[in-house]
This record gives sequence, C-alpha cells and structure tokens, in this order.
Amino acid sequence: MIEKPRYAVFGNPIKQSKSPEIHALFAEQCDRELLYRAVRVDRGAFAAAVAQFFDGGGAGLNVTVPFKQEAFDLADHLSERAAKAGAANTLTRREDGTVAGDNTDGIGLVRDLVANLGWMIQGQRVLLLGAGGAARGVLGPLLRERPQELLVVNRTAQRAEQLVREFRDQGQVSGGAYALANDRQFDLVINATSAGLDGTVPDLPGELLTERGCCYDMVYGAEPTPFMRWAAHHAAWAVSDGLGMLVEQAAESFYIWHGARPDTGPVVQQLRGAMNAL
Repeated sequence: MIEKPRYAVFGNPIKQSKSPEIHALFAEQCDRELLYRAVRVDRGAFAAAVAQFFDGGGAGLNVTVPFKQEAFDLADHLSERAAKAGAANTLTRREDGTVAGDNTDGIGLVRDLVANLGWMIQGQRVLLLGAGGAARGVLGPLLRERPQELLVVNRTAQRAEQLVREFRDQGQVSGGAYALANDRQFDLVINATSAGLDGTVPDLPGELLTERGCCYDMVYGAEPTPFMRWAAHHAAWAVSDGLGMLVEQAAESFYIWHGARPDTGPVVQQLRGAMNAL
C-alpha cells in the first residue's frame, strides 16, 4: 500500500486553524490523496520540528504565526516573493533533501480582492494599516497591481518608514504615522494590524473613504471584526474579512505542491456557512 504524502501547518496557537479542512476539500476536488494536520509547535522548537517532519518523510509545510520569519531563515532556497517579504509560509522538501521557501500571502490577498470580490487595485489610492509581518507579506503583490498610490501607516512611524524604504523600487509607496492619513481619502483600506483580534480599531478619521471606498480586514471570524464594523459605520461601499485570502493563499500552496489549482469559490462558501452556523 502506497503511503499518502504528508503535509501539515505549524503554528502557535494552532487550535482554530482551518488549513486541514481547506486542503482536504482541495484534495477531494483535485482527486489527490494526502494527509494534512495542524501541529502546535513550542516557541524555540520550530527548526527542530521542521527537521523532524521532513526527515520523517513529510512533503510540505504551511507556516503561520509566529514562525514565518524562522521558516524564511531555515529555507535553503527562497522564491522571489518570499525573499522580498522576508518571511515564508510554505516550505517544500525537494528531491535533493533541501528545503524551498515561498510566501503565498500576498498573492492570496490580491486574488481575493480582484478575482473573488471584484475590487480594483490598479489606479486606486490604497491605505495599508500596519507595518508588521502581515503587511510586509502583502506589500509587494499589492504594488505589482500598480495602485495610483499606496500609503502604509503604523503606530510606530519608524516601522512604516523602514518598510516602505525596502519596497520603494516596486511602486508609488510612502509610509509613516497614522496622522498621514488625515485630510485624505482612499479607495481601498486594508487592515493588516492585529487590532481586529483584540477588539480595538486604529484611530482613523471619519472621512477616510471615497464614495466607493472599500475596506478589507485580513483577519476573519464568524462575527464582523471591529474594523469591519467601523467600515460599515462610515458607509464603506463594500466590506470583507480575510477568509477568502486564507483560502486563496492555501490554494497557491496546494498548487506549489501538487501542480493543480483548485476552485476556491465553493471552499470559501462552505467555510463561511460552517462559521455562520456556529
């Protein structure tokens, strides 16, 4: 009997991960046999856990917080998008035993925004909230869509300024403190902070959105996030959470591993229905 190839997602915490369900649905769609599980890894034990997984015959890993930087550091080969992001969320064991690192977060966000939601990025004025790992992972792919401008704001202005310096060669991008967004309007506002997780919303001006301004929160849940509620209160044209991004970045990882591109729409609908039923 041929053993099914083994995959996993490593993170901490990991209990709420939807990745096993997503990859099982992809495998069923694409007629692939695989095993995929979520694994909680202790801080400080990531490198050893990765080595044990691949030495034991594991084929591929997804990596979530707080280990994306460590995944980047231990990869023997990096894709261009992972190298620019400074983080990896997808690790693959090559036939020669080396490990390849990639980052599918940015392409996952762009596909959800453009293909699934039908929102424009090209030619638009975009505001990105936050300058941490989540923002870094999506900034390059957003700039490749050629927005008219992209402003990155962060509570610590220096972090935003440093981040945009690294990406300035890729497009019209600037960054600094939240105050830079005052007295300006944007067509698309993307929340890449953890504010949606702790019940707070960054201090944003009430007139931030254009008439058809859209708001996107990279986190997701059964209930609208605080940022999504702020967006609705301020008459956003359209509002979305990050569930579609989660599924799209997983689909890109699946493609890297299996050479097949799953249909993400039904998977998003199934997950959304299950969340709403809770």
